[in-house]
Amino acid sequence: MSAAKEIVDQAIAGNKVCVFSKTYCPYCTKAKRALQRFLKNFFVMELDSRNDGNDIQNYLAELTGGRSVPRVFVNGKFIGGGDDTEALARNGKLEVMLKDCGAI
Repeated sequence: MSAAKEIVDQAIAGNKVCVFSKTYCPYCTKAKRALQRFLKNFFVMELDSRNDGNDIQNYLAELTGGRSVPRVFVNGKFIGGGDDTEALARNGKLEVMLKDCGAI
């Protein structure tokens, strides 16, 4: 688990926007589309494309209280999943968060 912790912690710390996703997940697509309204590029880790994806997902559960994907982080802070990210985009709060951290 320590390798997964290091991978996740580095991804979150090293990227203003970080999404832990699965390629086939409709909620992940929803979160990525919400972010694409404001950003051309942001960090996405597709857990189903990695051998250690399950370990990473287990660590994300410890970190955020939920194991489901997506797990979306802005400026190191967990903001939620697909529905949460879309709601923040709709009500204008996501854009403010992204501006505040210098992502846009």
